[in-house]
Amino acid sequence: MKAPHTAPRTARRNGALTRVTRDARPFLRARTGTVLRLAGWSLLEFVQTFLGGFGVARALDHGFLAGRPLTGLLWLAVAAVAVLPAQLATRGVFGRLADLVEPLRDGLVRRAVSRALSGALAHPAGTTARSLSQVTHQSEIARDGWAGLVLTLRSFVFTVAGAVAGLLALEPRLLLIVLPPLILGAALFLATLLPMAARQRDYLTADEAYAAHAGKAAADLRDLAAAGAADRTVAESRDLAEDQVRAARSLARWSGVRVVALAVCGRFPPLLLLLGAPWLLRNGLTPGALVGALTYLTQALAPAVQALMTMLSTVGGRLLVVLDRFTDAPPPPAEDESDSQGPPPRDHAPVVELRAVTFAYGPAAHPVLDRLSLSVAPGEHLAVVGPSGSGKSTLAAVLAGVEAPTGGTVLWHGRPVRGADATSVRVLLPQHAYVFTGSLRDNLRYLRPDASDRSIAAMIDALGLDPLLSRLGSLDATLEPDRLSQGERQLVALGRAYLAAPPLTVLDEATSRLDPAAETRAERAFAALPGALVVVAHRLSSARRADRILVMDGPRTRCGTSAELLRTSALYRDLAGLWEPDEEPRRENGEPDQEPHRENGEPDQEPHKSGRGNGLISTPPPSLF
Repeated sequence: MKAPHTAPRTARRNGALTRVTRDARPFLRARTGTVLRLAGWSLLEFVQTFLGGFGVARALDHGFLAGRPLTGLLWLAVAAVAVLPAQLATRGVFGRLADLVEPLRDGLVRRAVSRALSGALAHPAGTTARSLSQVTHQSEIARDGWAGLVLTLRSFVFTVAGAVAGLLALEPRLLLIVLPPLILGAALFLATLLPMAARQRDYLTADEAYAAHAGKAAADLRDLAAAGAADRTVAESRDLAEDQVRAARSLARWSGVRVVALAVCGRFPPLLLLLGAPWLLRNGLTPGALVGALTYLTQALAPAVQALMTMLSTVGGRLLVVLDRFTDAPPPPAEDESDSQGPPPRDHAPVVELRAVTFAYGPAAHPVLDRLSLSVAPGEHLAVVGPSGSGKSTLAAVLAGVEAPTGGTVLWHGRPVRGADATSVRVLLPQHAYVFTGSLRDNLRYLRPDASDRSIAAMIDALGLDPLLSRLGSLDATLEPDRLSQGERQLVALGRAYLAAPPLTVLDEATSRLDPAAETRAERAFAALPGALVVVAHRLSSARRADRILVMDGPRTRCGTSAELLRTSALYRDLAGLWEPDEEPRRENGEPDQEPHRENGEPDQEPHKSGRGNGLISTPPPSLF
């Protein structure tokens, strides 16, 4: 599966240097004056390097070894005094450096912001946090890396130029020994640039992917638990961590090659010079020139080469990758592969099926569900009723895949439940609705980010969210959870699930804070969707609207229509007697009165009356249902 992507990925990596160089040329041409002024200040470093080795050689050959110590001291003084102007030039170098570094950062930020705005306008559903990272973290990496690279490269160029000029002035034959290992080490080092940049890019990509996954998982812990996606999330985290480890190991291997290149450049020239010293001295090289050459190699060339290679190996690769992120086109939004991996719908298979399912909250606990078999067909409306503690919420969790049964099998579309299939198969809404601070639009599109305004308008009309929308003013108004009633929160959550329109919707008392009219409207809207609907009912009217009713009394269950259960289930008759028979007014045609519910979505606070036998009793406490 990975082979088709190899060639494009390799081409992208090899083209990174080309793209960055193409954009760098006009940037540097526009700042030619700044570069020349920076080079002018750096000439003092050239002079310091040249006089350092040359002064030592002259101090020995024309001073101490010739019997003129005063001359030797004067040459050493010249080499020492040459350090002072180079130190004074630091201020000028950093002043010119700012003229190169700050415009780069400003340009990168402008580019990132411009691309982010253009992308958001063109593809609102495909926006990511990539531009935020570029504006903040990545632009600072580019700024600091560019500054370090300019300083190190400038120092390397003028130091090497001063050392080579000094070696030529002392004895041209010295270059025959010094240059070969320098060229070999530099070639080996340059050969690692592109592979190291590719490895660095892989590592940064793996690091960003893992950070993005961890951040999303941390923010969605509640939904991951409700969706039964914990196993899938852990597996994805493990895969991303392994990708990061592989990238880090590959980067470390190439770093080892760079260590060899550094040793060839920095350690071999002095060693070869010492090995060739007898031959050089026999052919006219003076002792002072030999010591001066060693001074150039150990005090100038080796530190400059090491600094440059260290900078390129640690910062250069990262700088190339980061700059390529700004020059390269942003990647298209990743396709969600869950659809292709989810279970294919089957025309005649139930949406969800329980086969002899048992569930207990511990090895020694009595089972809440005991060998329960149940199937819910596409488009079917099933109500679940029973006293408090009878296992209604447990059944809802098992149907939704949040809880795994201790025995038996749960099937979705005829296949065993998998965590990876959860979000594509079902939505579970508990009694306490989850609403976050943000716009009403974002809350409603939480499970379906690509929902259009037309779909949202149809949902608002179907569920009756018009009073809430009118109170807020618009879909883009900020929604503050603390300022919503419990009924309004449930309406927002219901709207979210309605837009998602999954094959299976499970409402675990998700309408308990709505008045009867609002609950009727919501349940009928969900029943009109093509998916199956399972409702943990708390009103008799809610149960009567269902195609079938499942009566639960612990492990004992009975399923049928309302009329069948009134004849066969004593528990259902008792529950029906406790419910208010006239809580849902009916018109002459048998349809419920469609009076609008209260603006806050809360149920009537006056105690309802329910008829049982010939007397009237108040509604039983909620613990009964």
